[in-house]
Amino acid sequence: MRNSYLFTSESVSEGHPDKVADQISDSIVDLFLSIDDEARIACETLCTTQLVVLAGEIRGRGIYEDGEWAPGIPERVEATVRETVKDIGYEQDGFHWEQFTFLNKLHGQSAHIAQGVDAGSNKDEGAGDQGIMFGYATDETPDLMPATLYYSHKILERMAADRHSGAAPFLEPDAKSQVTLRYEGSLPVAATAVVVSTQHAAGYDEGEKEAELHAYVRRVIADVIPHVLLRETEYHINPTGSFEIGGPDGDAGLTGRKIIVDTYGGAAPHGGGAFSGKDPTKVDRSAAYISRYLAKNIVAAGLATRCTIQLAYAIGVSKPLSLYVDTHDTGTVGDDAIEAAIMSIAKLGGLTPRSIRTHLGLNKAIYRQTAAYGHFGRRPVGDTFPWERTDLVEDLKAALG
Repeated sequence: MRNSYLFTSESVSEGHPDKVADQISDSIVDLFLSIDDEARIACETLCTTQLVVLAGEIRGRGIYEDGEWAPGIPERVEATVRETVKDIGYEQDGFHWEQFTFLNKLHGQSAHIAQGVDAGSNKDEGAGDQGIMFGYATDETPDLMPATLYYSHKILERMAADRHSGAAPFLEPDAKSQVTLRYEGSLPVAATAVVVSTQHAAGYDEGEKEAELHAYVRRVIADVIPHVLLRETEYHINPTGSFEIGGPDGDAGLTGRKIIVDTYGGAAPHGGGAFSGKDPTKVDRSAAYISRYLAKNIVAAGLATRCTIQLAYAIGVSKPLSLYVDTHDTGTVGDDAIEAAIMSIAKLGGLTPRSIRTHLGLNKAIYRQTAAYGHFGRRPVGDTFPWERTDLVEDLKAALG
C-alpha cells in the first residue's frame, strides 16, 4: 500500500436533480409499504423542468391488483410526490411543487418476475434479481465511513439545515461538495482541496453578496472538517461564478444515478445496482445493506480496521452464490475464518433474502430519509437505518471462539 496519496469523494444535496428523483422514488416505496408491507415496488423517477414522471413495476394488496389501482391510490401517489418536492424546498419558476406536470406510468409487476421471487410450497423466497453487492467499513471516522465522503456529506447536511431554518436564506436547494484528503498510510492528515457549488438567490454571484456567500461556506467547512486538516486547503466555492438556475430545471434528474454518493464515495467497489425506488426483496438494496452491516460489525468488533464484503445472488434463488470477506491485511484473524463465522450465525439465516429482511426489519416505511446524504454512516434510531447497528459484535466474537 502507498504511504502517501490523495483521495477524493463527492456528495450532492437533497435538491440535486438526481436526489430529487431518488427521494420521490423512495417516498413511493414508503407509501406502498405502509399499505402492504409485502408490496413489490420498482419505481423509477424522471424530473425535469416542471415535469415529474414515474415508471416501473408494482404489486400490492390495496395498491395495485389484477391490473387495476385500488380506489384513491393514484391520488395518494400524486400527493406524496408533490409533498416530497415541497419538503425539499422547490418553489421556483422552473420547478415548483404545485405547478409541475405529473405523469404516473407505474404498472403491474411481471408475472414471470413474481414467480421467481415469491415463496412457494417447494421453495423459499428468491432474490429479486441477480447481481453482486458490496459493503465496506473503515475506522477513519466515528461512523466507520471513508473520511472524504463523511465530510462531503456533513458539509451539505449543515447547509441544508441552515437553508430550512432560515439561517442562510440566500441558499437554494441544489448543491454539490467534494473533499480531497491527503493520506499518510491509512490516516487522513490534510484536506488539500474542498469544492462547494451551491445554488443561490439572485445577486449572490457578485460583489458583497457573493463575498457573504463565500464567507458562509468557509464557516461551514471550518465547522465540519477538523481545523488540523485545513492548514493547506485550496477552496473552490461556486467556481463557475453563478449558480442561480439549478435543480431539475437546470439538469434532468433520474433515480439511481448517484450510487457512489449513496455508498462509499469510491473508496470501495460497487456492484452497479441502485437502491432507491426498490422494495427490500430486491437484493440490490437489501444485500447491500446487510453487507454494510457485516463489514461495520467486523470493524466494530476489532477484527479489522478496514473491511470489504461481497455477496452475489441469482434471481429466484434464495441462497447466496458467494460470500467474500477482505480485511485488506488489517484482520486479526483470517478472512476465511470470518466468512465461516458469518455463515454459522443462526440469526443471519444463511443470508437469504427473507432472512436479511427479517433480521434487519426492512419491510417498513423507512426509506425516504436514506435517499439523501448517504445510505450508510447514518444514526440508527428506532426502525431507521438498522444496518448501521453494531449488535452483531458479540455474535462474531463467539463464532470465532
